[in-house]
Parts: sequence; structure tokens; C-alpha cells
Amino acid sequence: MNGYGGHILRVDLTNGMTSKESTPPQVARDFIGGRGFGIYYLLREVPRHADPLGPQNKLIISSGPISGMLIPGGGKCDWTTKSPLTGGYASASMGGHFTAELRYAGLDSIILEGISPKPVYLFIDDDKVELRDAAGLWGKGTFEVEKHFKEKLGEEFQVAVIGPGGENGVSYACINHDFGRQAGRGGVGTVMGNKKVKAIVVHGTKSVPVADVDAYRAAGKAIFKACKEAEGLKEWTRYGTTIVTSWCDEVGALPTRNFSAGSFDKAKGIYGQTMREKIVITDKGCFGCPCPCGKYSHVRKYNTYVEGPEYETIGLMGSNLGIDDIEAVAQANLLADDLGIDTISAGNAIAWAMECYEKGLLTGKDTGGLELKFGNVEATFKLIELIARREGLGALLAEGVKRASQKVGRGSERFAIQVKGMEQSAYATHNATAMLLAYMTCDVGAHHNRSWAITYDLQVGREKVVPEKVARVIWLQNFRPMFDVLGGCRLQWVELGIDRNLYMPALEAITGVKRTWEDLDKVGERIWNLTRMYWVREIEGFGREWDLPSPRFYEEPPTSGATKGQITKFEDVQKLLDMYYEQRGWTSDGLPKPETIDSLGLRAFVG
Repeated sequence: MNGYGGHILRVDLTNGMTSKESTPPQVARDFIGGRGFGIYYLLREVPRHADPLGPQNKLIISSGPISGMLIPGGGKCDWTTKSPLTGGYASASMGGHFTAELRYAGLDSIILEGISPKPVYLFIDDDKVELRDAAGLWGKGTFEVEKHFKEKLGEEFQVAVIGPGGENGVSYACINHDFGRQAGRGGVGTVMGNKKVKAIVVHGTKSVPVADVDAYRAAGKAIFKACKEAEGLKEWTRYGTTIVTSWCDEVGALPTRNFSAGSFDKAKGIYGQTMREKIVITDKGCFGCPCPCGKYSHVRKYNTYVEGPEYETIGLMGSNLGIDDIEAVAQANLLADDLGIDTISAGNAIAWAMECYEKGLLTGKDTGGLELKFGNVEATFKLIELIARREGLGALLAEGVKRASQKVGRGSERFAIQVKGMEQSAYATHNATAMLLAYMTCDVGAHHNRSWAITYDLQVGREKVVPEKVARVIWLQNFRPMFDVLGGCRLQWVELGIDRNLYMPALEAITGVKRTWEDLDKVGERIWNLTRMYWVREIEGFGREWDLPSPRFYEEPPTSGATKGQITKFEDVQKLLDMYYEQRGWTSDGLPKPETIDSLGLRAFVG
């Protein structure tokens, strides 16, 4: 089958058996790859109401037809599971070089099933597949383990590894790769740790069959040329995602002191320009990338080295904690990566705890003597470690802000910044109605990458509540995640303005199947509705209430910064949902209508 490795690897961890099966052509046609494969197998194979940390849950790793190909940004793969953080759908995208080796080993997906009785790692070298003992690696940090495999097996092996956070059941543990890339959100690393899989190491030498090699070469060159000639290439390569920091501060979107504001009075200390000047050594890219946005940094204050921080970490581990020192943020990034926990969720959890402490809801007795005031760098470092070890206050924060706030109570739920149980990523949305709606309706919880709509807010009027904004959010939700399906990076399109139509000749040349964006947008809509159907199936009483944001965004106008005094009224929050559900073809409670399900050919997934 052109454009695919051709096989799915199943790993039964309970009995240690592995097997391969052919990738079904119909699944490839209807769901293409990546997160399309992920939700297909999650709905098909994981029983209703399965325990996220039980043997019936599965971890599904999938590439797409662009993965590992000479197309800019072809270094992405998707990790899908039932989330131990939210109880619903989890999907995390990981860049780097892992997915290319997966494809060269002849694999489109790996499905981890059951639970191993002892720590293991999955070894893949072309057709050689083995589960090997990892007892000696259990408890070690991600950097040490990846270095171990590189030295033992060779640089050509690519490694995906969990840290102590995944081993200890932190609800938002991540999976590390390439000393700085992560499958970060929703607890995918938690599931991998619970299955007692320390790492997956993969190497392949096979070719991916291509329908038309000459056309593929020409199409790939055209996209590389467009990237090279893009007006924004120089600045994007110099700063990567960190360039967003100053922009967010200026427009009131930079999360500050647990999202109580969108501008930080000491933000210049964490701007991308400051970071480039103080700590960045060089640029680092993923597989086949002509515009490397990764920044490799020397943190001189602590004499450490780290990839990053990216904007999301700067926002959540910096301004959101009242920290104005980019070196401190980079060190927090390093600690979280090595211990294997998501910096976005961890930053939210620590910010929530700091606000609880300053309001007297947590005391020194609760914190083990830590003075959890905003801006306390050493307390932040200590809490990252306590969370990963699930010790002291860290055991509470490891549950995520929704569960932690339910346990503490006393009004702390109202400033637990989450949707559907997932902590919000780094855009304050007090008066940015499209971005607020994007967070509210995101299929994994409050995450930005599905529909980055905040620029549209600024284009048409951030306070407006109109059908056009809702339509824009939906279009982005159908289209942007398609890169996660294809196995490519969206940033060339987002940041460099690459014409999305350039991808169609490449996809056709690789697979031999002629596609249009109208066709792919429909696939995106099908996948979006499937993920919604998964939530409905798994969560008793799931509906509108699960889409509501933190009350902070409709009750507490910021008292400083660009959005001072601005807020989205709760009645407008409800109007946004009304319009969204109508345009999606869902009920007033946010459930896909039978006619919508039928029109998308999803009836077989009901029940």
C-alpha cells in the first residue's frame, strides 16, 4: 500500500507476545493515519468505561503518510489513549525523529495492550521485535535512559521514554524523545508507565513505497522552496515559539499569576529576545525541518543544558508562577522533562497551589514548610520533584487541578484553570471569545493546538460573539488537527504562511490517491465527531457542563495589563456554545445528533 509502512505491531504486555497485522486499506482511506488511526482503534478496541490504568486500556502510537518523508515537518506521530487525567479522549503529538524510524521499520502503528508484570522496554530493529528487561532503568530520568540506549545500541536508534512521573502515576505524565521533544498532554506517559513500559527504541532500514517518485520529489522540493523563501523564516528560526511571549504580553494573553491577568509586569525577563541573548546556544529541528524552532540552551546559573523552553513552558512555568527569570524557567523545564511530567499541567497545578497558599487555603503544614508565594523559584523546583515522586503536597497536585480543587474545596474550584479536567495551555482568554470557545470545545480539554483562534479575535474584534467566529473555530478544528493525521507539523503553515494546497500534490504522489482539502476537511470533521462520541460514551452525563471554562474568565476581570477590566460575560459563554452546537449539528447539550452521525458515516461506532 503506497505511502504506508504496511503493518500494525501489537504488543501484548501481559504475556510478552508480539504480532503484526496488515494495515487495513479501508482504515487508511477513511482515517488516513496519526490521530485518525488513534481514535479508530480506541473506539473499536477499548471497552466502554475501561479503567484508564487497567489492562483493557491501550496506548496507540501512529504515524501518517507524511511521517518520515522528505516533506517539511514530516516528523510527527500521535499517541492516543483513554486519559487518566480526564477520563476521556487523550491524544498527544510528538515531533523529533521517532516516527521516521517507525516507518522505516515497516510500521504504521504500535498498539500496547495489557500490563507487563515487570518493567520492560520495547526493542524494534526492522523485523526484530522484543520485549527486554528494564528493571535496571526503572526510576531513572529520561535523559539518562535515552543516553544509555544511544550509547548501547547506536545513535541511529530513536528512543521514546518515560520518567519517574510516569512510573509513579502522575496523571499528566509525558513521554520524552530526542532529549527535548514530548508527547505531553493527557497522561499518555502515565498509561505507558502503568503498563510498565520504560521505553520504546526503534530503528528501521526499509523503504516506504511511493506511488510516483518523480512527482513526490518535485512536490517536496516545492514545499521546501516555499519555506526557504518565506518572509518570516529568519525571525521564526531565530526565536521559534518564544517569539509569541512578547506578543501575548502586549495583547493581554500571557497567563499571569494563575491566569488572574493576561499581562505580566516583569515579562521582559522571559521574552524570547531575552532568552536568545542569555541562554540559547543553537537551533534544533525535527526530522526534515528547514525552519528549526527548537532552541538548545545553556542555563549558566545552574550549569545545565536543555532544549527549550518553548512558549507554553515560558507562560506556565514563568509568568503564570510570577517568575521573571528565563534561566529559572529553563531549569524548571529541564527538571520536568527529566522527571517526565507535562510542563503545562504542572505549571497550572503549581500556580493553583500558590494562589491557594496566598489565600490561606493551604498552609505551611500542607506544603511541608514551602512558602508557596508567586515568584518563589526554589519552591517551584521542589514542587516539580514532589509531583513526580507523588510525595507530600505533590501527591495532591499530581492528580491535576480539577481533582485537587475538588479535594481542597472552599472556592478553590473557581480558580482551577481547566476544561474537561485538562489544565489550560498558555493563552489567557478573559476577552478573546474565539480562543475561549476553542478551549471550551477542544476534544482533549483546554489545549490550544487544535484551534489557535486568538489571532482571529484580534482581527475581527476580540469581544464579539458572532456566528462567524464560531465558524472559524470549527474550520480550524477540522483542518489544523489534519496535520496530526498526516504525520506532519502545522507550524510551516501557521508561522511561515505556506499555502496548504502545496501539500496535496505531495500526498497524491506518496499514496497514489488524489485528495482535496475539501475531502480532508470532511475527514477532519469525521474524526472530530468521533472524539466527541468517545466522551459521550465514556463519561456518564457528559454534555454542556463539561465544556464550560474556569469561572475566572467570566467572573474576574484582570486589574492590570492590556485586558484590564475586560471579561466575557457568562451569557456570552452560553451563546457561544449555542452557536457552536448548532453549527456542528449537535444537540443543545453538545451531543452529536443521529443525523449528523449518519451523514458522516459513523453509525457503526454508536453503541
